[in-house]
Amino acid sequence: MKTLMQQGVEQGLISFNEDKSRITYLHVNKSRNYLDPEEQVEAESFLKLVLLFNYPKQQITLFEKITMGSSTKEADIVVYEDDCCQKPVIIVECKKQDVSEAEFLQAIEQADSYAQAIPGMVKYIWVTSGIKNAYYQIDKNSKTRIQIPSIPTFGKKVQKYKYVKGGRLQSEDPAGDPIKQQYFDLEKVSDSDLTKRFKWAHQALWGGGELNPSDAFDELDKLIFCKVWDERKHRKPGVPYDFQIFYLDKSQATLQQEIDKLEQQETFDLAKRIFDLYAEGKKRDKEVFKDDIRLTPQRIRTVVSYLEEVNLLETDLDSKGKAFETFMGSYFRGDFGQFFTPRNIVKFIVDVLPITNESKVLDSSCGSGGFLLYVLDKVRQQAGEYYREGSVQHHNYWHDFASTNLFGMEINEKIARTAKMNMIIHDDGHTNVIASDGLLRDDVIRTRTDNKGFTYGTFDLIITNPPFGSIIKQTESAYLHQYKFGTKEVDWLDTKNSAVKNRESQSTEVLFIEQDKEFLREGGYLAIVIPDGILTNSSLQYVRDNISEWFRIVAVVSMPQTAFAANGAGVKSSVLFLKKWTAAESQKIVDAKHNIQERVKAEANYKATVEKWEKEKKSILKNHTGFENTTDLTDKKEIEKTSEFAEWKKQINDQYAQQLSDLKEKLQDRLSELLKIELVDYPIFMAIANEIGYDATGKEIAVNELDTIGAELKKFIETL
Repeated sequence: MKTLMQQGVEQGLISFNEDKSRITYLHVNKSRNYLDPEEQVEAESFLKLVLLFNYPKQQITLFEKITMGSSTKEADIVVYEDDCCQKPVIIVECKKQDVSEAEFLQAIEQADSYAQAIPGMVKYIWVTSGIKNAYYQIDKNSKTRIQIPSIPTFGKKVQKYKYVKGGRLQSEDPAGDPIKQQYFDLEKVSDSDLTKRFKWAHQALWGGGELNPSDAFDELDKLIFCKVWDERKHRKPGVPYDFQIFYLDKSQATLQQEIDKLEQQETFDLAKRIFDLYAEGKKRDKEVFKDDIRLTPQRIRTVVSYLEEVNLLETDLDSKGKAFETFMGSYFRGDFGQFFTPRNIVKFIVDVLPITNESKVLDSSCGSGGFLLYVLDKVRQQAGEYYREGSVQHHNYWHDFASTNLFGMEINEKIARTAKMNMIIHDDGHTNVIASDGLLRDDVIRTRTDNKGFTYGTFDLIITNPPFGSIIKQTESAYLHQYKFGTKEVDWLDTKNSAVKNRESQSTEVLFIEQDKEFLREGGYLAIVIPDGILTNSSLQYVRDNISEWFRIVAVVSMPQTAFAANGAGVKSSVLFLKKWTAAESQKIVDAKHNIQERVKAEANYKATVEKWEKEKKSILKNHTGFENTTDLTDKKEIEKTSEFAEWKKQINDQYAQQLSDLKEKLQDRLSELLKIELVDYPIFMAIANEIGYDATGKEIAVNELDTIGAELKKFIETL
């Protein structure tokens, strides 16, 4: 569908210079700076007047000078009733999109003052930021101002409301009114437009101090929930949407106080409709919200004014995804320290994996639902390969998958609820998103939710970016000892018969590897974002050893240092792709590794050598062999109390400790050598991505090496 700007150019209403820095309004031959954000809103408003409201262009003036006392002001747009432009009917005041609520209210007063000053009986004013609109009918004689749903279209009447399903001309007069009313359908919007609407609606809720930012976000989420339910309701063409302001008849009101009272009633009526929508949604979807809306009717009206014209369900997935990511990501990053996976990385991971509508998929730390949304979109696209979009078969293909096969967990209840909302406006998949610590054992998780799908060994794919750097302590989380990574196993070169010990703490990213292994079925895939330390730190060799026993390592794709910088995290990371071994395959690797370890120790006569050294050390220390006694003491026990002896003893202990350490290092190298030779050898896909489509600030760049890497990795996985 062509934009207003494209239509305006094609119909000879406007033109642009080569670099689109200037716009010319052709009917008045005036050129303006199009880089000015306010000019962009003004251009769009002019085109709406002509293309949507059907006003003749010759009856519209731009940048008209208005005398106000001793000064002269410039009205952005004036619409006249006649071609001679002598009878003004509408004043339009345009503001840039990023205008605050207070500045918008000030603009209303400014437009009103223009209407009072211009000669003639102006009937309407329209104030717009492109994001928010306010329309008024005015009476210059009585100096009253009545808010209306919209300015009338050319030759039509002012309507009670603006938005109906399908958008249409209709008459409310059963006898047949020749002057019908023009109604509009909801509009699809861009990601930047939707982001700004969310931002300014949120700002309007907390900016006055009535709510803190966190509570304001919760309340905005509830109203978005109502908006979605309103769009989903079954209604015939021409039936109005509930999520909009309905205007009462104020034609008999002669005083501003009477008008204000009627507008107050409009606000209460709107609030009641919103409360009814919320109650309906909560009844049918108990898991999303449990508490009531806690906003005043006036606050509800303010939010509705930002969102009433938007069609959330039909705005495309990419736009909604970007809007939610931009708005929620920046908000939660400041409030909760959460870091969300950039879209390019999400798309890369989802694209390469063999996901179908029959796959059972989990994100064990899903955040706001980015991975889940892309998985859902991938299955939607597959549906389009088999069935006509809009058909029952097409809908069932992806919707059944979303309802039964797509799962997510998020420990933060507020973010989990936001993930549900994100899924809802993308037309579902939210029913299997739960607020839970993703590291709890599966039976515990199931006791805390009505959803019984979170069962070990049942998932075909797990795609996740677990939190980095968080530490789980045994004293705080009693489940740590249940993890193999929560214990210190006996080293294969241990000769002291040490017992397995519980670790005092473990990082979340390490524990999630083991937890995800448990949730996967045999042969299932895990794609997980991990800090590079897991791949390189010598202290984490035990993690790598266990990974190799549990999984076939499919691929390691290194991300640039800046991959997560724009989202607030600077940890160097990689994406690890793993395929879970069968129990037999895993045991075979464990047994083979144990046999090789025993052979290495036998070749070096390790146990006897260590025992021999221990006896030598004890004999030397007992007999003071090699100790030069520089004191006059002859008593052996007294000598052992001197600082000189203590220093010598330490040197002997260090000498044998280093000797043992060197031997262990030699045997460890020998073990690594034999493991490479004798264990099952298989190819691993390795890649380094230096450019991934955006820079450290999040700004898009032309090069995205993940596209090329992804295409090759997808082919590689298909061969497994």
